[in-house]
Amino acid sequence: MHLPNRIKDARVSLSHRRTERRAHRQLSAELAAFRTQAERAELDLILGRYDEADTAQIREILNQQDYERQRTRIAMGGYRA
Repeated sequence: MHLPNRIKDARVSLSHRRTERRAHRQLSAELAAFRTQAERAELDLILGRYDEADTAQIREILNQQDYERQRTRIAMGGYRA
């Protein structure tokens, strides 16, 4: 493969990665709005209607957000079981 083609392929690949990261950040921000237990329970019920593979990214983001909230709560001395 010629160098100009490799450079073009690299640029296209980086562009796709930027687009994916931007979409991931936007989805994370939207999911962060579901904070209360009732909101999360409702969201979990909705996600339960779909195949695990189809909702894997959403569940991963929600789990990470839950972890961060718990970590912050513990660090601030507000641990609740």
